[in-house]
Amino acid sequence: MTTARPAVQPLFAPPYCAPADAAAQLRRSGFALLSGHDLARWIGATPQELHELARAWNDLPPDNYLLDGGRYRSRRHGCFEVQAGAWVPVPRRAHWQPVEYNALHGGIERWFEPMAQDTLAQPAWHALLTNLGSLCDAVFAPNADALRWYVESHQFRIDTASGIGRPTPEGAHRDGVDLVAVFLVARDAIKGGETRIFEAASPAGQRFTLTEPWSVLLLDDARMVHETTPIQPLAAAQPSGEGGHRDTLVLTWRRGGFQGPLLGAA
Repeated sequence: MTTARPAVQPLFAPPYCAPADAAAQLRRSGFALLSGHDLARWIGATPQELHELARAWNDLPPDNYLLDGGRYRSRRHGCFEVQAGAWVPVPRRAHWQPVEYNALHGGIERWFEPMAQDTLAQPAWHALLTNLGSLCDAVFAPNADALRWYVESHQFRIDTASGIGRPTPEGAHRDGVDLVAVFLVARDAIKGGETRIFEAASPAGQRFTLTEPWSVLLLDDARMVHETTPIQPLAAAQPSGEGGHRDTLVLTWRRGGFQGPLLGAA
């Protein structure tokens, strides 16, 4: 007697666009996706430089602020000002979001360990910040001088050592910024992790799974809501007891200043 295998959920491919079309796509649809190959060519980074940058995800301390009781997330945090092709780090500050944007963790100051200096010195890091800053100018201020952007960087590792890891435990949400960039850095021995985006003003949406290293989702945060489904270990990874993991880099770009409790809801 043959035992039927459970159906494998299909992976929906991301609808990538060319880097030259990203600004127009963002203005038109509220989102754009670039493949990892195109991202590297666009920012002028070599595969080796991106590989070196990705090594930083092997040294992330645990997130001790998870309010769902989980221990599946590790992270580092950084804040920067970016303008006209230049960037500077700002003194360490808490990550803060209003409850209107993060019902699970909003309204509290979360102090995460800062990004490592070795990471900030990587050529690929400089290339990411400067090129994304130019893209933000093209999307949000195409006829103005280069804006000053207040950028928060989040290095995430979601693991499945305990079974299930939740990339977005707060559920479908917005971040209270202008642009959100979600880079898939690595995906190892997991299933799940489907990204879903929806128009904030309508039920229209898309679903896809990022699998290529350094592929990126770009979102106009005022127009789009986003979430990523939980991840689980592949069967082949379970005997080791280590599970798998999903590494991402999230960069949020905001005009006018960083979010903070003194500003209230942004």
